[in-house]
Formats: sequence, structure tokens, C-alpha cells
Amino acid sequence: MSGIETAGTFRLGDRTVRRLGYGAMQLAGPGVLGPPKDREEAIAVLREAVAQGVTHIDTSDFYGPHVTNQIIREALHPYPDGLVIVTKVGARRGADASWNPAFSAEALIAAVHDNLRNLGLDVLEVVNLRAMFAVHGPAEGSLAEPLSVLADLQRRGLIRRIGLSNVTAAQVAEGRRIAEIACVQNHYNLVHRADDPLIDDLAAAGTAYVPFFPLGGFSPIQSQDLSAVARSLDATPMQVALAWLLRRSPNLLLIPGTSSRGHLRENLAAADLALPDDAMRALDGLAGGRQAAEAGPD
Repeated sequence: MSGIETAGTFRLGDRTVRRLGYGAMQLAGPGVLGPPKDREEAIAVLREAVAQGVTHIDTSDFYGPHVTNQIIREALHPYPDGLVIVTKVGARRGADASWNPAFSAEALIAAVHDNLRNLGLDVLEVVNLRAMFAVHGPAEGSLAEPLSVLADLQRRGLIRRIGLSNVTAAQVAEGRRIAEIACVQNHYNLVHRADDPLIDDLAAAGTAYVPFFPLGGFSPIQSQDLSAVARSLDATPMQVALAWLLRRSPNLLLIPGTSSRGHLRENLAAADLALPDDAMRALDGLAGGRQAAEAGPD
């Protein structure tokens, strides 16, 4: 076998989306706070993404706060048929730019209504609960109370599907006892592979897994090795990292973010990048000697 094409679609809840989507976090200002430097370019990026066939956009009202959702609404509302906007709740930004938990019923209800208002929607397609027991990675703790709040909002018709973010396998199992889980969104890439068993479990259940930080946590040596593979394929390191994720499992939905139309087109081209077997062997070997280097919340 000389290579495998990585393009495709997957069911997210009851909607079918292209596996290579777009993450809106970088549309906010530095540190995911305040407005972008170039709002017109941010709007153009979103419109280009949809024009290029993106059907899955990931966002949150705590990006900015409020900024990315307002830009999404300005750029794309009324939304085209087939576009699935996934948002997150469970965190808030402090005055010192910190990321803090917002798990109370009052905070979660307010967050859902903020997302509805700023996106201009009557119902949110998917709402991910972001666990905040630790900022820079999953940590054990019960999600029963906040998930029950979201399940109630789902019964009231404000949310169609519920997902989880920054969670452990035990928290996914707990969540499944409370509500049907449409997706899990965690840090995962070529070298950060702690979720390998969880991905396989979710794939068997037909549940989407949404990795973030496709280039986060690479050591300098690993980055050099990835760049060497990219050069051999006449591709960028990001394109190779995304293509590897698409090949890793059919339930992976990718949400690379950018505030540049040029970078957006480069990222989307990864869906057509075939990875030869020798490149796959080299990429699979990058996980050895991983050095964690977290960049912040998703």
C-alpha cells in the first residue's frame, strides 16, 4: 500500500460533518482575550472556511469573552444548512486573564443563554462541558451535577447534544450514565497519546473524538523529525500532523484554528494528503520520549 487518503465524514450526534473542521479560538485577541487585531480578516476566515466546505466549527462564549461567537454570527448568520456549531461551557475568564471553573447551575445556565444570544440561535447543536478540575489537563472529579444541569437544558430544548472536554475515561463513563455523549474533546496529537485507549473505545461506540493542540507538546527533536517528514512530502508540519490524526481513527474530528485565510487553506489541504507507509512508521515513532508542554485551555 503506497498511501491512504484521509478525507471523509463522520456522524456528530445526528448530523454528518466533514472530519476536518475549524476551531475559532484564535479569532479572539492575544491570550484569547478581547477583539482580534483584524476583525475583517477574522470574518473573511470564517466565510472562507464555509466556502471551502467546512461543516463543523468549534467555539465558546468564554473566548474573548463573547468575541468569537459575535464574529461567527456577523460572518455567517443566517447559517447555511449543514453547518454544525459546537460550543463549550464550564469555564470563565478572570480579570487577571486566568481560566476558572464555572460549574454552578447559575453559571452554566447563563453560559448557555450567552451562547444562544451571541450566536443568534434558538438551540445549540452540541454543548461540551469543559472539566476544570485542572486547567492544563484532565483531572478526576465528578461531573454529575453540572452534567445534570445540561441534561435539563437539553430536555427543555435549548441543547440538542452534550459533549465533554478535558476529561478522563472515568468521567466519560460517568457522563454516559447521565446523558448520551456526542463527542469528547481532549488534548491529543502525534506525541501526546495518553487517550489512545479512550479513542478506540469511543470509535467502537460511534462517538466522535475531537483532538486539540495538533502541534502542542512536541520536543525540539520531535519537531525536527516531523519537519523532515513534511519536507519529504512537500507539505507543512501542520498538514502532516493533521493527516496523521485523520488516519489514526475514523471518529477523529479535527478543529485546527487560525486567523489567516492562507493558513486555513493549508490546513484544509491536509484532508487530501496521502501518507506513505514509511512516513507513517516515522510519525508513529515520534511518541517515544514525549515531553509534555501544555499551552493552556482549549
